[in-house]
Amino acid sequence: MTAKVIRMDPDPLDAYAIAPGWQVGNLLFLSGQAAIDENGAIIGPGDFQAQLAQTFANIDRVLAAGGSDRSRIVKVTIYLTDMGNFPAIVEARRRYFSPPWPADTIVEVKSLALPELMVEIDVIACTG
Repeated sequence: MTAKVIRMDPDPLDAYAIAPGWQVGNLLFLSGQAAIDENGAIIGPGDFQAQLAQTFANIDRVLAAGGSDRSRIVKVTIYLTDMGNFPAIVEARRRYFSPPWPADTIVEVKSLALPELMVEIDVIACTG
């Protein structure tokens, strides 16, 4: 089984010595995606919906670079700094996914890598 890094240009995670993701066989393992745009700027400080939209845009971008798309996601792990945003996550699942739903784990964390970030999502997807 072969493994290769998913490459992005520009790559906002490179500044943190993080690969956007890896393809191992027909699976993609994405690094946690958050509300950081292609230039490394944080989008929507204090605005959970704006951060969620940017996070999913980033997920879509990395999936496309790896030859996949959101319909092929099989597992997500969602990290929230405030579990009070859980209802927004349930709504987002219906907006950003369709049945069959991906497997999901959601956890509340004290903080994320940058203090302005409110949500981070990592993904496992298939390529074919």
